[in-house]
Amino acid sequence: QLLEGAAVTAKTRLHLDRCLTCRSCETTCPSGVRYARLVDIGREIAQRRAPRAGAERAVRAALRESLVRPALFGTALRLGGWMRPLLPRALAAQVPHPRARGRWPAPRHSRRMIVLAGCVQPSLAPDINAAAARVLDRVGISLIEVPGAGCCGALRFHLDDPEGGREDARRLIDAWWPQIERGIEAIVMTASGCGAFVREYGELLQDDPAYAQKASRIAALTRDLGEIVGGERERLAARAGAPVRVAFHSPCSLTHGQGLRGLIEPLLVSVGCELTPVADSHLCCGSAGSYSIVQPEIAKRLRENKIAALEAGSPEVIATANIGCLTHLAAGTATSVRHWIEILDERLGA
Repeated sequence: QLLEGAAVTAKTRLHLDRCLTCRSCETTCPSGVRYARLVDIGREIAQRRAPRAGAERAVRAALRESLVRPALFGTALRLGGWMRPLLPRALAAQVPHPRARGRWPAPRHSRRMIVLAGCVQPSLAPDINAAAARVLDRVGISLIEVPGAGCCGALRFHLDDPEGGREDARRLIDAWWPQIERGIEAIVMTASGCGAFVREYGELLQDDPAYAQKASRIAALTRDLGEIVGGERERLAARAGAPVRVAFHSPCSLTHGQGLRGLIEPLLVSVGCELTPVADSHLCCGSAGSYSIVQPEIAKRLRENKIAALEAGSPEVIATANIGCLTHLAAGTATSVRHWIEILDERLGA
């Protein structure tokens, strides 16, 4: 209706805003309709024809500027931690406790890959990439973070600033390109949400003559961490020990966005994890990038449903593959929520 000339109002925007862009519909659709792309187009046009105003506009602008700047976000997170005792209980639960980064092996192998640091993950869970580096070091792969490689662009793109998202993508390509020219083997993603977005760089920048070819090259080199570790699974030997009960939440960006269903579960089993059953595992947890912030009521209901399903099998820990899901779920349960690579690293031992 929007494209056929119907009036665009705040109600139109709200309808589009409430879509999680979880892409479960794309997995389900037998005709392969790319609904997420259609929603992106609709949101961009709706915003142009009926711009947001007031508090709604200010909140999204603040998110765009704060979340994509690691230094600013890290400072805000530390301030929130100091203020936690003074905050209302509901708000205090949203402020995660700081996590330390463990040892990062020095580059020493001929096989070298680069990993995206991201915008919020370095502050929220700095040991995720370090754990990935330790695991890959065991199989002869050196993992490298490139200075200046910040946000992938997904946050701005989905917060009413598609051109800002493309600019973030261009900056990331510029930061990575010297390593690409040196023959880096792959670009590793430890956050499946970023992975899903970077894998679409070729389309995102297809009309940019200066970046189209580079963007396609970046997209082709991008791999989820599970794909890399899965290819080396036979070389990873876990220490003997009691099995740990794990409920795995597969993020929508991994299952639907990248089509990598069932990728991580065998890796956890191979190191002695006992996977507990999770009903309706394909459903979204409600994180969905910034969705949990701009649509809190729906996101909270989705989280409650997801946690009930995850905890039904009495797991000792909940594992996932995306920093957004990890943080969102952790705020709603007393059960430990961790990235699967951290569990794998611990089970493999030093």
